[in-house]
Amino acid sequence: MNKYEAMFIIKPDLSEDERKALFSQVNDAIVKNGGSVASAAVWSEKRKMTFPIKKQQDGVYYLVNFSIDPAAVSKLKDAYKLNEYLLRLLISVHEKADK
Repeated sequence: MNKYEAMFIIKPDLSEDERKALFSQVNDAIVKNGGSVASAAVWSEKRKMTFPIKKQQDGVYYLVNFSIDPAAVSKLKDAYKLNEYLLRLLISVHEKADK
């Protein structure tokens, strides 16, 4: 399994309960695909973006570090694309497993 880092930009106008539910969904998708979450936290609250994304000027940045099989990353991306509250997503390889 490789280690990954994912940065999510989330709509800023969500209530606290909606945010917690969304963060839980993000983490659950990783676990359901055979991964494990090492750490997850809000990286920045309501940060101004350089350009609008889906008509939003601000976004909440959520950072997740996790380990998962490389084949499951595309499944994660597909699952996250279905969520209307996620404005943007970037998943990058943090550390490759030795073979």
